[in-house]
Amino acid sequence: MNARFWSNSHHSTPHPRLSLLLQVFKSTVPRLVEHYATSLRAAESTAMGLNELLLCLDGSLCAVGQAVEALNEAGPSINVVFDHTEDETQFNDQNLANYDAIMFVSTTGEVLDDSGKAAFQKYLDLGGNFVGVHSASDSLVNTTFYGKELGAYFDYHPALQNATVDVLVSHPSTSMLPAEWHIQEEMYNFKSDPRAIGAVVVLAANESSYVDNGTRNFDQGSPHPSAWFQEHGAGVESGQIAGRSFYTSLGHLNQTWQDPLFMSHVTGGLTWALQANTTKAFNASALVGNSGPSTSASATGTSPTSGPSAKPSSASADMGYAIVSGMLALGVTWWLFAS
Repeated sequence: MNARFWSNSHHSTPHPRLSLLLQVFKSTVPRLVEHYATSLRAAESTAMGLNELLLCLDGSLCAVGQAVEALNEAGPSINVVFDHTEDETQFNDQNLANYDAIMFVSTTGEVLDDSGKAAFQKYLDLGGNFVGVHSASDSLVNTTFYGKELGAYFDYHPALQNATVDVLVSHPSTSMLPAEWHIQEEMYNFKSDPRAIGAVVVLAANESSYVDNGTRNFDQGSPHPSAWFQEHGAGVESGQIAGRSFYTSLGHLNQTWQDPLFMSHVTGGLTWALQANTTKAFNASALVGNSGPSTSASATGTSPTSGPSAKPSSASADMGYAIVSGMLALGVTWWLFAS
């Protein structure tokens, strides 16, 4: 399985590689959609599909471009294809049904309208997976199902500074990390404890390692959560199929996305989510996901590898895809395509 990124903007002029992307979508591989959007920017963006996963990036001034580039470069080595789009109309039942995961990267605000939210909810109810990075926890703050699927909403963060996060649980997103990981980051505080809805916290902020003079009005639990996963995403409606959910609050700085440890952390969480066996890339009877051109019930995708250092696999019918949309605060739209 490989991953490919596609970015689409609100502009009427199509990206020169758009037609190629649409052809690639027919391959049998996990697919991921990345969405880069923020209601605080000049315009909103939307993303769909990775491993058939959707990724949303908020267009943070310092990290969006580097995040797209880093994920794009990591794609072949983890067997995931990322598709990027900035067109929120792509967030509909028909399109999302083709993806194995949805990924939000540094999104902020109301990045989806009501119809987009409804499609997102339906996608999760059918077994779709979700991955959130950094300010994805500051998005869709009045949308109940999203808050549950995410795990906890952002409250505030102290000044950017050096800090330490402790590894609490061995997991594909943490197995490569030192027990005490020293980073420069915005150390997020949250409005609730993700463990209250069944999430397992894998990284915890060491509060003695940095200065936080802010006022905490919410109980986020202890140890201080920084990254977590849900084996069964809590955003699904009662009785529906639950895929996996993974979230990390890290990823603010451009240099962070250039750090091999951080990239292994993110891609480890991503590939873990894609292996939920609730989408067509790995389960032919699943209701959503990238099944490719084959109609055979035995057609399945190749499992993604857990880190960017893994040996890349050649492009084939076993690939994962993702659509990503994003924009910078300056209103610049990023279009990327990774083969």
